[in-house]
Formats: sequence, structure tokens, C-alpha cells
Amino acid sequence: MSPVIRIHAQDNVVIARSQLVGGTVLAQEGVTVSGLVPPGHKVATCAIAKGQPVRRYDQIIGMATRDIAAGEHVHTHNLAFSDFAREHAPGAAAQPTAYVAQSATFQGIVRADGRVGTRNYIGVLTSVNCSATAARAIADYFRRDIRPEALADFPNVDGVVALTHGMGCATASDGEELQVLRRTLGGYAKHPNFAAVLVVGLGCETNQITGLIAQEGLQENVKLATFNIQDTGGTRKTVEKGVALIKAMLPEANRVKREPVPVSHLTVGLQCGGSDGYSGISANPALGAAVDLLVRHGGTAVLSETPEIYGGEHLLTRRAVSVAVADKLRARIAWWEAYTRRNNMQMDNNPSAGNKAGGLTTILEKSLGAIAKSGTTNLVDVYEYAQPITAKGFVYMDTPGYDPVSATGQVAGGANLICFTTGRGSAYGCAPSPSLKLATNTALWQRQEDDMDINCGGVVDGSETVQQAGERIFYMMIAAASGQHTKSEQHGYGQNEFVPWQLGAVM
Repeated sequence: MSPVIRIHAQDNVVIARSQLVGGTVLAQEGVTVSGLVPPGHKVATCAIAKGQPVRRYDQIIGMATRDIAAGEHVHTHNLAFSDFAREHAPGAAAQPTAYVAQSATFQGIVRADGRVGTRNYIGVLTSVNCSATAARAIADYFRRDIRPEALADFPNVDGVVALTHGMGCATASDGEELQVLRRTLGGYAKHPNFAAVLVVGLGCETNQITGLIAQEGLQENVKLATFNIQDTGGTRKTVEKGVALIKAMLPEANRVKREPVPVSHLTVGLQCGGSDGYSGISANPALGAAVDLLVRHGGTAVLSETPEIYGGEHLLTRRAVSVAVADKLRARIAWWEAYTRRNNMQMDNNPSAGNKAGGLTTILEKSLGAIAKSGTTNLVDVYEYAQPITAKGFVYMDTPGYDPVSATGQVAGGANLICFTTGRGSAYGCAPSPSLKLATNTALWQRQEDDMDINCGGVVDGSETVQQAGERIFYMMIAAASGQHTKSEQHGYGQNEFVPWQLGAVM
């Protein structure tokens, strides 16, 4: 087996399968390695002159900042981001989707209104940071690890979770930030993975619960209760009231039964974090292959993290089903360019230190690998942060690249499962939706198996194809959606990772 991976015939770099030392002969490339090249990093296969493009995935990932010799390590010392013209060609690569004749099924939880959940939680949401402590105390009363008797008679309830945040006040009462926060909270309040929800406020905050209910069209009933600390008479009485309300909700929540439903009821959020040089070779394209299967079975996949598709967005516009959909995506890119300018930042302020240590050099390289998660089917719609996802197929949601904020938006939009690829070793969960973690390389799998659900390292070492790994991921999606606990659920992840997007100034 070759010690390097060639992704495309037109590339002028290859990727080290393992650490390479100077003098290693790359016979298939006809070059000899000069110096040390870490695993997942790039090696030049020919001389690249200063100012000339470096290509990976048959796409430009940056320009050489000095002359690069064949066999030389290519990274931050000789490669940098440089913008260039891209051909967006809306719809040029769109093709009819080949749907399967008989959709796969999973064991879902069908709600009274026809929506389908993959989990059965009771949620405690907060309107403002000031009510977070009380909300957590309410949920802690029902923790199975410290008070197993509280839910002993309710085995069909996955748990009671408090999803708190640091927002809700010191912001404009009619601004975009409050609207987005309410949209996020409303998406969670209506999420099919919740059997019932409490919303706890303080009472004097900007994000009044009445405003939340009005904006999001919520209705208080036996499955949605709201109250404020100030009206209830303080923290102790608030906790007692919350506990009593949840106790009243538990019998009905426990009556659910799982039943076979088509995969068209699955909405999967696609995430990557702690990416490395293997992400775009193994886990991301394997997840993309699983997404193609999901879409062909009638399901929905949601790509996000706009700063981490930057520079590769033309690959998505070419798959758009219409010029209007392509224009929606380009408009979100333009919004981000303006947003970063007014905050004295740059869109190429990426990859992170961990990404670079893993072999990723520029945002272009990172974006191209991240887009591989989306597979090959058509882009059918584009949504703003936390907007309800109504289309079937592959869609895009505009979110930041920060994983907890991004996934929070996806779940608010209706994602009832998350698939999260990582090469460096991310630890993450996303209540109330289960999160599957996909390792890009076997070394990570062996080191952090407690957190990883799937090893895609076989794609790197040649023991498995991308399509084979994608099929494994697809069936693990079905198993997780049917109730099989993910590693992050086993560890209790999910409550602290609820992080709505804080858009504007805090006053």
C-alpha cells in the first residue's frame, strides 16, 4: 500500500497515511520525501512555484507563498489562503434524485400531530439566564444517576433535561437577536423529541415569555407550561412548582410506544469538529455517502457552518435545484462577509490550531472537506438559523462554525438526529436529539473509543471503501433513531451543549 493518499489525478499534493521521514520514496508519485511529514499532512508531488495554486480535491486550496520542491511538506510555512474567482453556475450539477422503491424504516415515536421523534424527553427551557439555576434544579430532581426512583415508574421517558443559556436580556426588544433566540426556543418547545416542555422565566427580562409564545405561535396546555420566578414567589417555590408540573406530565409522556415509520421522518444535522487532514478523505465523504442513501430513502440532511463552507460554496450552488435556491446561499455568504467586517474579523480566520496540527492549512481546504458531508444529491432549499425545515432532501441552514451553536440551530429547525465527524477527538452531545460521533482515523478510534460511535479509519488504511463506510453509517442512523443509545448519551452529554446564536451587541 502506498504511504500516501492521492485524492484526484489533477492534485499537486498527496496526503500522508502515517508519519513520513525524509528519504521515503513515493514510488507511485515518482518523488522522494524531504524532511518530516506528520500523518494527515500534505506532500508536494511536483515543483510548485511561488504564487501558483496548490490543488487538493481538484480544487484550489491556496497559493504557494514561496517555491515548493517536489517531496516537500506543504503547510502553513509555504501555503496561504488567497481568494480567487469561482464559477457558481447555479444548477449546473443538479440531477434527478434516484429514490428507492421501498423506503427503509426505523422505530419512531409518532406524536399526536403526526410528527415523529427519535427520543422521548421532557424539557425545561429558560427565557433568560436568570432562571437557569432554577431550571437545572427542576431537571436534577429527575436525574436517574442520583435519584433513580424519580423516573422508576416511567421507563419510556428518556429523561428530563434543562436547556439553559446566557441570553434573554440586555438586548433590543425588537431586534434580530431576540427574534432568533425566540425562534430557537420555539423550535425546541415544538420539537418532536419532547413529550412536554416547561418554560421558566424570571419575570422582568427582555425576552418575556408572552412575547416568545406570540412570535412562535405556541399554546399553553398540558404539554407546555410556563411561569416566572417573580410571580411564583422565589427560587424554592419555583423549583417545587416545576417538579410538580413534571410529575403531572410523566404518566402521559410514558404512554408512548415506538412503531415502524419511514426514513422520510428522519432529519439529520451534519456536523464536523476537531477536523484533521483525513476528514475530507474518510469520515466526511463516508457521511456524504450515507446522506445520499438517506435522501434516496426520502429523508432530510442539513449541512451548516457557513464559515466552514466559505470558498467552496460554488460546489453547492452548482447542485441547487433553482437559481433562487443558489441565490439564497450566496446571500448568506454575503451576510457573513459583512458580519465579519463589522466585527473586525475575516472569513479566512480559520482553521483552528487543532485543525492545523491535523494537517489542514487554509479555510479553502477545510471547507472543501466539510462540504463532502453533504453527499452528491441536489440542494433543495436554504434556511436561516433555527428556521423550521420543511423540505425533504439535502438542505442548507446558515449557522456559525462553532459546533454547539450550529447544532443548536439545526435541532431548533427540526433535526432529530445529529451526525458529527471528528479527527482530533471532539466530545459532544445534543439533547434532545441523539448525536453519532464518526472518527476519521483508527488512531483516534483506539484512543477515544468511549466517545466515538463509528470508526471511518478503514477508508484511510484501505480496508473499507467510502461507500461501505457510508452504508454502515446509514444503518447506524436507523439504529440510533430507533432508540439505541449513542456514546454521548451514555456519558450524559447534551444539556450544556445547548448554545443559541448570540448575534448582536450585549447592552
